[in-house]
Amino acid sequence: MNLRLFGEVLLTLVVIVDPPGMVPIFLALTGTMPDAERTRAARQAVALALGVIVVFAVAGQTILAYLGIQLPALQGAGGLLLVLVALQLLTGETGGPSGPATANVALVPLGTPLLAGPGAIVATMLFVRRAHNVADYVAIATGILVVMVAVWLVLRFCGVVVRILRPSGIEVLTRIAGLLLAAIAVQLIADSVGAFVTAYLDGR
Repeated sequence: MNLRLFGEVLLTLVVIVDPPGMVPIFLALTGTMPDAERTRAARQAVALALGVIVVFAVAGQTILAYLGIQLPALQGAGGLLLVLVALQLLTGETGGPSGPATANVALVPLGTPLLAGPGAIVATMLFVRRAHNVADYVAIATGILVVMVAVWLVLRFCGVVVRILRPSGIEVLTRIAGLLLAAIAVQLIADSVGAFVTAYLDGR
């Protein structure tokens, strides 16, 4: 296995996915759920994120080329989706702890675009483009898997934080998470617009 490439993949995805930074958003979306449903939401979110990243690692370029989608468009779409979620958190309309709500929260926005967002997808596609042999592919796959396991561990055991904060603390945390999520969304949209503008200027 290419240890240097493994280290690059690991560090890059940890910085992009930011497992500790996911805790307030995850708690804001699942803080009112029972422990069993919160655990299931964490498992579903990580499983979906892993699946999305693997699919784009294997066939990302082909999928985007076939659909005629540029990477900045993917960033912009993710940003718009996060804006809607941020508004729900800021207004307190996060839904109840029912089964369907849990599945929706786990898949969108946790699984994608928060965990498997444009940044993680693009980084993975670039790493795959650099791979030349089996050792490189093994290093990339191992790095992705280690990051996803780390994310699952962080989300799985953040229930302790819920018991410490109590409902009032979760309410405050939800508003803070909404603000942070809104900032992430604005940054994604700004990066998308900047990329389109740069591409337009370069093409003139």
